[in-house]
This record gives sequence, structure tokens and C-alpha cells, in this order.
Amino acid sequence: PDNEGVREPTTAELCALAQAHADKVIAIGETGLDYYRLNGRSVADMAWQRERFAVHIQAALQLDLPLVVHTRSSAEDTLAMLNEQGAGQARGVFHCFTETVDVARAALDLGFHISLSGIVTFKNAETLRDVARMVPVDRLLIETDSPYLAPVPYRGKTNSPAYVPEVARQIAAVRGIAVETVAESTGRNFECLFKGVVQP
Repeated sequence: PDNEGVREPTTAELCALAQAHADKVIAIGETGLDYYRLNGRSVADMAWQRERFAVHIQAALQLDLPLVVHTRSSAEDTLAMLNEQGAGQARGVFHCFTETVDVARAALDLGFHISLSGIVTFKNAETLRDVARMVPVDRLLIETDSPYLAPVPYRGKTNSPAYVPEVARQIAAVRGIAVETVAESTGRNFECLFKGVVQP
């Protein structure tokens, strides 16, 4: 959400596009707020970003599709907007999660999943490892955020989906469970969230 000067679709247009391609569209997003690089702008200047996020939230609600949420240095506004827009009735995921346990709890309370990337393997990511310990295993997802954020031992290289097992291994280690359990659970969670498969 960093390109201000482009035309964005309305909620109605997004819904029409998604319905026209219903066999391919499984979620709305990635969408959200990012105040990390304001580049001289203030948070108030980011109203355009908040307007787009509201459109995407409403599209997800109207289509009953999961919402893929991006939040960086903007957790308070992200959660406030989800609450204001009625996203507690939605489902989705906070992707490439980089926030605190408190933010994770608030997202879980809204019914969202938490997805962890290679960052969880970084030496200075103890806060994220706390999140990995806390999130219920049936609400956890893993990802690469490829081509960025390659996990240790590939940090600094171009990321690849082939490195997802490193994320699973780190989560298994901090939770004290088998990596196979993480793989099974996160695979099942993906099917449930994005394909509507009912958990056994």
C-alpha cells in the first residue's frame, strides 16, 4: 500500500472482478496499512491508504472471502479500522506478522490467523518467537514472503518457497513440538481458511 497516485477500484468493482473470476480468487489482499516509510509524510497524510483498506475490508465482507492483512508500524490503526469496518465478521490472516503478542491476541480475537515468515528465525526476533509460542496451533500459518526475508541459514539471499521448512522448524523448536505437527497444522489451516475446507 505505498503507491498513492494510482486509481484503485471501488468496492463494487472489486466484488465484480472477484465474482467474474470466482474460480481463481480465494482472498482479498494483500491490503492494509504501512507507516514504516512515511518519507516525509505524516500519519494524517496516509488517509488514502486507510480509504483503500476500508474498500478492501468491505469487499472481503461482501464476498465472504478471507482478507490478507499487511500491517507495519501501524498496528493500532489497522486493528481500529478492522473493528470499525465490522471485520470481526470477516476471516483472514495477518500476513508476515512482525508485531507483538498483544497485537497478535487482538487479531486472534477478531477471528484472524497469524502467519509467520523467515523473520521468526532471525537472532533478534525473540518477540516473534513469543508470538509463535502463543498463537493456537489451529490459527497459525507459515510463509516465505518471497523474494524477501529468507530465513536463517539463507538470510541475505533471495527467498524461495523451498525455505518454508526452516520457518516450520523454528516454530516447532520454540513450541517443543514435532516439525511434522507444524506442517500438518499449517497445511490444514490454509485449506480451512482459503478453501473453506472444514477442519476434522
